Amino acid sequence: MTAHNGPGSPAENDSLWQQSPVFIGTTKFTRVPTISNILITGGAGFIASWLVRHLALQYPHYNVICFDKLDYCASFNNIAYVNANCCNFKFVKGDITDPGEVEAVLREQKIDTIMHLAAMSHVDLSFGGDSYEFTSVNVYGTHVLLEAAKTYGKITRFIHVSTDEVYGEVLEEDTDLLESAILAPTNPYAATKAAADMLVNAYYRSFKLPVIIVRCNNVYGPHQFPEKIIPKFICLLAGSRKCLIHGDGSNSRRYLFAGDAVDALDTILHKGTIGQIYNIGTTDEVSNRKLCDLLLMEFGYGEGEFDQHIEYTNDRPFNDRRYAIDASRLKSLGWSQKTRFEVGISRTIAWYRQFGSLWWGDISDILTAFPTSRHIHYKADMDGNATHK
Repeated sequence: MTAHNGPGSPAENDSLWQQSPVFIGTTKFTRVPTISNILITGGAGFIASWLVRHLALQYPHYNVICFDKLDYCASFNNIAYVNANCCNFKFVKGDITDPGEVEAVLREQKIDTIMHLAAMSHVDLSFGGDSYEFTSVNVYGTHVLLEAAKTYGKITRFIHVSTDEVYGEVLEEDTDLLESAILAPTNPYAATKAAADMLVNAYYRSFKLPVIIVRCNNVYGPHQFPEKIIPKFICLLAGSRKCLIHGDGSNSRRYLFAGDAVDALDTILHKGTIGQIYNIGTTDEVSNRKLCDLLLMEFGYGEGEFDQHIEYTNDRPFNDRRYAIDASRLKSLGWSQKTRFEVGISRTIAWYRQFGSLWWGDISDILTAFPTSRHIHYKADMDGNATHK
């Protein structure tokens, strides 16, 4: 992970994004002749904005086009630094479910590479009133991109970013799953991502579209919208509120720092094989209760105080015990995890303690055990001004 200091200091700038470090990964590869104009869908979101910043700053000879409709979990703050400082960056506001907008951006920006990260991804919302939206964005939106890329006919790489959740639950006694494992999703979100994976593979088989599928463990770090467990718990504790744990807290997840995830995507972009699937995995596995304990320690609480800062709630309708994937194929390309969980979580806490309550505007409605609808919020527009969505 590399952080470029943004221009000026908090005392010198009114724009929030100018006060934040600019986080990117560490990898830098030799230029690939068939890569010139890269479209990143969902580029103002969490992982995708890390990728946008990384590619724009590490590869000035590539043009990086961020295609995003600026939905509730995105923020222009995430990409404002490269928008202001990188002549090889361009923001195009658009929706992946709109065939006309997708076809236009491919044609007008002369796109040769697509990195598809736009998705609805919060499992809790997929159980509730927004369930249909997951199918629309994750399945239909992916289908629109695939069909547009096929018709356009000039795409040399289509990298589809999926999730380890498509494999379903992995028991403690089971071995880590390879890319050849069957897909057995257990929640509506994971099911839509599995359906999208199937469409991507079908376009490779039927139309020889040059696709690569990527499946990743849970990613965390600065810029993640606080509906997810790590930033949510940090924001709750920063506001002197309790961590809200589903069930008994024994469910565990493997967590990868965003800088390592971006290094993996960069490695796959430059060294990955067309038609292949790559797991991006870590062995840093933490239960929800243990995560709370680690965060409470970072906030200065003693072990005897932990229980008074935790509230147990009802569990999800179904909550996978754990996920576990084998990343050997990716490691054979030269990728390795560089950020230990203890280091990454400390960096993440520091960022959210400074920016978490401001970056997306008022986030109080999503700091609950079970948000029931998409967040309505204030966010920065392209000029850094607050606008209501």
